[in-house]
Amino acid sequence: MFSRQNAIAGSEGAEQAQQAKSQQKSGKTGGGLGESDPADTKNIEITRSKADAHSGLAKDESLYPTAAQCGGCHKQIYEEWSSSQHAYASISPMFHKFEQKFQSLTQGTVGTFCVRCHQQVGTQLGEAREAPLWARSQISREGITCITCHRVKEEYGKVNGERRVEPGKIYEPVYGSGEKSVIKNVLANKETYSVKTGADGRGNGIHKGMITNDQITKSEFCVSCHQVAVNLGIKLEIVWDQYRDSPARKAGVTCQDCHMGKSPGQPSGYAIAPSAIVGGKEINPGRKHANHRFIGPGYSIAHPGIFPHNTKAQATSIEDWLQFDWRAGWGSPKFEDKVAAGKLKVKFPKRWADQSDREDAREIIDENLKKLDERDKLRREVMENSSKVDGPYIEGTPRVGADLAFSYKIKNINTGHNLPSGSLGAQPQLWVNVAVVDPDGKNIWESGYVDSNGDMADLHSLDVAAGRIDTDQMLVNFQTKFLTTNVKGTDREMYLPVNFDIDPLPQLRPPGIPTTVLNHPPLVRMENHSLPPLGVREAKYSVPGNLIKKPGKYRLAFRMRSRAEPIYFMRFVGATKPMEESMNERIMNFHDFEVDVLVNG
Repeated sequence: MFSRQNAIAGSEGAEQAQQAKSQQKSGKTGGGLGESDPADTKNIEITRSKADAHSGLAKDESLYPTAAQCGGCHKQIYEEWSSSQHAYASISPMFHKFEQKFQSLTQGTVGTFCVRCHQQVGTQLGEAREAPLWARSQISREGITCITCHRVKEEYGKVNGERRVEPGKIYEPVYGSGEKSVIKNVLANKETYSVKTGADGRGNGIHKGMITNDQITKSEFCVSCHQVAVNLGIKLEIVWDQYRDSPARKAGVTCQDCHMGKSPGQPSGYAIAPSAIVGGKEINPGRKHANHRFIGPGYSIAHPGIFPHNTKAQATSIEDWLQFDWRAGWGSPKFEDKVAAGKLKVKFPKRWADQSDREDAREIIDENLKKLDERDKLRREVMENSSKVDGPYIEGTPRVGADLAFSYKIKNINTGHNLPSGSLGAQPQLWVNVAVVDPDGKNIWESGYVDSNGDMADLHSLDVAAGRIDTDQMLVNFQTKFLTTNVKGTDREMYLPVNFDIDPLPQLRPPGIPTTVLNHPPLVRMENHSLPPLGVREAKYSVPGNLIKKPGKYRLAFRMRSRAEPIYFMRFVGATKPMEESMNERIMNFHDFEVDVLVNG
């Protein structure tokens, strides 16, 4: 049907353990999974010792309880959170590649701007910004973890991710909505529930109480990290700006209603579930349940032994997981049978030399892949619940030799923010892919196709630049871009708000005049292609008549496509081939359908 499917970049499975070796050799590790070669033990130990020397790892980490600890009682919430983008914030290889590139381009002037959202607790602990994940605390690797929200007692507004997590052992109170809390009943019957609120005694350690923070149920609670402007004035996260003027806010619909409700992307109420299971007993089973999957269009490209979070996987180090070639099938019956029969000769790393260890690891891998597949289904739901497609609308009577003109109407039925929303200009991607198939089943025309790397055939395509494929003149793309003014030309679409040609050493500088005067920093502005709430865009197409060669039944195939990052941007920041492969593998196709069109002779 479509001439190109997911445009998966080819790579060997063994590359998974070689991700970004060059970054390690340069001595610039930023903590991203697969950005260093775990086999290079000497370099790793040097990196770890430097990180320990310059970080706050000597601080009492027990003052920052982990999600795994909370999951002892709040199992359902832990399982939901474990595959969420919040849980992915610290682990994302793409985040670390981008953050490292940004630091390099700006001579380190960005500081902890990025990690204080993605690794909030680690930053508060004083961990070095450039510390790799294996030199960080477990709580830091959990990204936006339980205490990032439930140990915040102050109400914050637009502070670019800089808010304080209250330190305290697992026994200290947490902050929440306070809705139908029955924690006092549990504390009054510690022996019945087998719990304790201090170091002494028997049972599971739990918090002494729950303190109400009214803001946690409001959209304003999300602002700190989801409305962010970098120092020169460009807004990297723009969700709050879109939401505050939206029909949803006017109607009293919150971020939580759509992203933590029972239906992804729709304010259709909340599920009912116990708030916890303590001592084998359900606590408050009729309570409103806020879904901690935080469903959106994002997805993971990390090694599946490391993400989603899995308590069984934490017994194995990150370095060892990166050496486990899951794509090659290690630990699967088919693979191991071939190894046992001598049909495959593999030199396994020491950690994975034993077959039983590989099989145990494969169980974890399969469990995590299943979670990622389940999340893909929810991603599709949130995209389809947030948009509507009508059409095709055919102009005139289709005839052989005449141009075939048709259109679709694409509507953002999400009342809360733009389609797509998000950050960084370069992401996320959302575009339309349409193909025409003749009576013989041949694809004769297509728009929204991708090049050999998986990129759309526009300004940023390497294949277009090399003349290997034509520019897609009818491309309908909802991706927001930066426009920068460079010495060598006029405004140009860019993936970063940096004017590379202005100075020998590019930096992000505050403007000489207030940005409120220009409404954007000098030489940099945003080019927004996304649809506002309830907005409609008409996607128009025209197939040249010389391609309509015979009468009969033609098919118009339509689909929308969503991807977290463009491949050209991934290459710009130094992503590896396995990272590109994973990014392309989980492109989301939705609203896919086809209709027949009769062409007269």
